[in-house]
Amino acid sequence: MTARRFRQLLNARFAGVLLSALSMMLAGCATSPQLADATEASLPMRANIEGVPFHAQQEYQCGPASLAMVLNSQGVDVAVDTLIPQVFIPDREGSVQPEMLATTRRHGLIPYVLNNSFDALLIEIAAGHPVVVMQNLALPAWPMWHYAVAIGYDREAEELILHSGEEPERIESFRRFDATWARSDRWAFVALPAGQLPEAIGAYRALDAIASFEQVQGAQAALPAWEALVSRFPTSAMGHFALGNARHGIGDMPGAIDAFREAVHHDDEFAVAWLNLGLSLKNQGSDEEAQRALSRAADIPGQWQAQAQEALKTY
Repeated sequence: MTARRFRQLLNARFAGVLLSALSMMLAGCATSPQLADATEASLPMRANIEGVPFHAQQEYQCGPASLAMVLNSQGVDVAVDTLIPQVFIPDREGSVQPEMLATTRRHGLIPYVLNNSFDALLIEIAAGHPVVVMQNLALPAWPMWHYAVAIGYDREAEELILHSGEEPERIESFRRFDATWARSDRWAFVALPAGQLPEAIGAYRALDAIASFEQVQGAQAALPAWEALVSRFPTSAMGHFALGNARHGIGDMPGAIDAFREAVHHDDEFAVAWLNLGLSLKNQGSDEEAQRALSRAADIPGQWQAQAQEALKTY
């Protein structure tokens, strides 16, 4: 080994030690995350999800390993080696978030991205949903991206339990974990079967997740998810509209009409819902009610107005 090569290796090793030390110092300076009062009042002091399989994460393959853990926990029989070519990007030496989500959909589950809060993370764990979390174990300028699966917590000890790296049920303090998680903007998701919703999800995020799943798996597969959404968020006009479209897609015209009626009931200015209601009623031979719905759609300025006016000409 030349003297120059020895100095390069020595400098690289020194840089790695310095980077690790700086990362630990920053984590030590971080404060423990604070929960909202409502979360404090309702959340159990401890939770641990039993039976989540552990797969040791080889170098740069924490994404496939983490994804296999959550898929396996939901009964999807898929091996880490099968997932590697689906999510691992050699040029990036890792897995990127869109591929993690897309692969989850291809395997029949719906990935719901959480709302970047520690509250949501603990609420999902308490609900029995393992959470894939993305961390930066180094510094923002020199990121070392890492996926792990959060499976438990202890609020009294302020500790999180993770399947991480080569260590099952790794224990990290809330403070240290949140410092590394914050560097990914607290990105996390749960993977659930259609028909189940996360506990800590809002209507908009749920709509976006289910719509993306439907594009991959189709209306029949997404139908239980839309039904769960309108059950959780009964005043969501967009939710009822999406449910109507899914029912229409599988040939359930009476069900589609019911859903479109709910959509316009909750949003009288929802032009395309009025249009779809009118066209569906016309298809079923309910001409008088169809005309009223199409007339309402034709009265609302916007991109659907001309189509509604054209449909009215057939009467």
